Amino acid sequence: MASKCLELRSEQLHSICLAFAPRILFKAALALWEEDLAPSTTEHTSINVIFFGTLAKDFSQSVRQGDVVLLAEFTIRKSPSFLRDKLHPCQLEMDDKDACVYVCPLAAPSHVPSSSEAKYTYVPLNNVKHKTVVNVYGVVTFFKPPFPSKGSDYCSALKITDQSDVKVSCNIFSKKLEDHPVIIRVGDIIRLHRFKAEMFNDSMTLLNTYGWSAVTFDGIIDSAVTPRTSSKSFHFGESDKHTVQELRRWAASQSLISNDPTVSLSSVQPGMYFDLTCQLLAKAVMDSRCILLKVWDGTKCEHPLLNVAVASDALEGESTVAKDRMNLTANVLVYDNHMEAARDLKPGTFLRFYNLRSLLQRDPDQQPDQPEHLSFHLHGGTTYGRGLRSLPADSPDLQSLKSLLEEHVDLDEYDEVNDGTLLDIWYTPPEAVVLPNDEEPDREGPSYTVRTCEHNTQQLTLARVKRSTPPLSCHVRARVKKYHPQQLYQCLKLFCSKCKTMLDVPDDSAVAKVFRESARENQPCDEQWAATSSASSREPGRTISMHISRDMAGEGTHMQLIFVEGTTLDEICVLSCDYKNLVPVRSENGRMTLMDLTAPFLFSGEKRYYGCKQCSLNTFENHVFTGVETWDEQAVARALGVQLMQYGLLIQFELDDGTDTLEALLWENAEKFFHVSAVDASGSQDLQDKIQTIMDTIQPTDSSLEKRPWLDLCLSVYTVKDNDRKKICYQIINTEIREE
Repeated sequence: MASKCLELRSEQLHSICLAFAPRILFKAALALWEEDLAPSTTEHTSINVIFFGTLAKDFSQSVRQGDVVLLAEFTIRKSPSFLRDKLHPCQLEMDDKDACVYVCPLAAPSHVPSSSEAKYTYVPLNNVKHKTVVNVYGVVTFFKPPFPSKGSDYCSALKITDQSDVKVSCNIFSKKLEDHPVIIRVGDIIRLHRFKAEMFNDSMTLLNTYGWSAVTFDGIIDSAVTPRTSSKSFHFGESDKHTVQELRRWAASQSLISNDPTVSLSSVQPGMYFDLTCQLLAKAVMDSRCILLKVWDGTKCEHPLLNVAVASDALEGESTVAKDRMNLTANVLVYDNHMEAARDLKPGTFLRFYNLRSLLQRDPDQQPDQPEHLSFHLHGGTTYGRGLRSLPADSPDLQSLKSLLEEHVDLDEYDEVNDGTLLDIWYTPPEAVVLPNDEEPDREGPSYTVRTCEHNTQQLTLARVKRSTPPLSCHVRARVKKYHPQQLYQCLKLFCSKCKTMLDVPDDSAVAKVFRESARENQPCDEQWAATSSASSREPGRTISMHISRDMAGEGTHMQLIFVEGTTLDEICVLSCDYKNLVPVRSENGRMTLMDLTAPFLFSGEKRYYGCKQCSLNTFENHVFTGVETWDEQAVARALGVQLMQYGLLIQFELDDGTDTLEALLWENAEKFFHVSAVDASGSQDLQDKIQTIMDTIQPTDSSLEKRPWLDLCLSVYTVKDNDRKKICYQIINTEIREE
């Protein structure tokens, strides 16, 4: 059968582009003219054409209504939709490698189609008839964000109205969340094309049909008329803009648009149901029915917020410690049918929760007399529109939110200690006063520790210590009830003595990412002061370069400071076995510079040294690379303008002596306590195992408090400021493990 000119009839046909993996299906109804058709088939003036693969994509981006197209090398097959769509009993499939299509525009395309190119008739909602397919505009009076239906699709449910003051329900089913209309709040304007009207329970309902489309607009009168849609191709002209503006004015006169649709965290009270606009900071899957979303809106809640415990390696996203401290982070627990949408969210996304609930809840570790904390729950179901959705970054609703967030933009530049109770651990305890003797009863049993302080006084009860006024030093005899962190690798910290910043040691995945990005973007640098040697890596196109100062070229490798460019983390770890001082670098505008200080600035054997992002200058001066007798981490840091961060061990003990309990930090005395150097422990599994063995002895697994060893401890009691309030802290000093 010969195929001749095929003309797209703009007055009755619409192009439809549907995405399928791994192919794209483009289906269009075309008017077919064929001279040699049999009389029995000439009544069928339209036929389906199906495009596959890249041809579908190219065609959908090129064709316009009214264009003339020519098809070649197609395959003719029986149409499975013949009885339903009443079109030609055959269909044309453009799936052969030789298939091609020619598009002949009747007029030069423009960015926005004019009204002559695409005319749509819109039906007022009071004129919608049963069993008709219509195009309508409406103001959203109620909606439910997309939720899983009983089948394989997602469903969006909404109600709309227009100047006729008739309310119509609408249900939209689609497999992909991104295909659903982006409705942010009641009062938004929506345009629906090709929706079928059906009577259900004596009320009219609109259902999406084949080739449907939905475009939404903000309902605020003075906001820009910007369409929100995932479709790459849609018609929107001056008449559409006029319709949106008319609906906005009418909706405002009917009070259909709320001027304050959401509640800020600073205004939330226990027991409220409310909408919250916020930014996602981090998330963690708790179990098969619950996911944790850590969010903020830049305002401070007046009630203490519940801190949901989660392992650091289970948390995806940025650190929230500083925000937690300031009561800025809301921990939202999302349940059941909302989990799938929550799983797909990326940290940094702007969100809106609908029908979120706030509840007072007690932390499992809290004492009965301590105040309850505020928690947030997005329960399962869709009652009252309950749900959540991401917001477009350019949404007008986000302007005030972004301004608030910018005020706190530097809060989490560093991953600080992941425990709100360790606020001021870097404060040096003040000069302490030795508390006089006390009628302390003797406690039998050997001690697992020994005090090394110079003063001599009997130990006090913990109850007496808590009643005492700081500053003071005292002796106690107690057992360890519990300790944090339970994952002891997290007790290794990095501390800047200049700005008092403390953060966790970055894990290998974060460091490896910095190296990968640097290697991928690397362009070898050329410094006059450096002698360079380069070699190709195993990856095509990547070069590894090693640079040394020309003044050091004659010295032994143990004396050299070697700058390494273009390596991965694994590669520089291998190199550090043979070279003592390796500095990873990258090039910037042809000049050498340090990598992001998330990565170590120096590799020395098994040890890695980090710099403080805030206090480092990151300079390269040729003259400072000469005249150094020994290159250690201090000398390298000075030469590079880096503020060296010190390794430290930090553990919080909960002590119990039968009279009371108190929480005491082991920080400044930690290396002496364990007989372990923190920097050595950072690169030695044996030393890490030694710390673990000591802790297992202090608090044996599954043991009762009565069976744990006594510890003789020297405590420093002092105060620090916490949000303009004085807080009493306890720190273990002048104490070490008794070595056998």
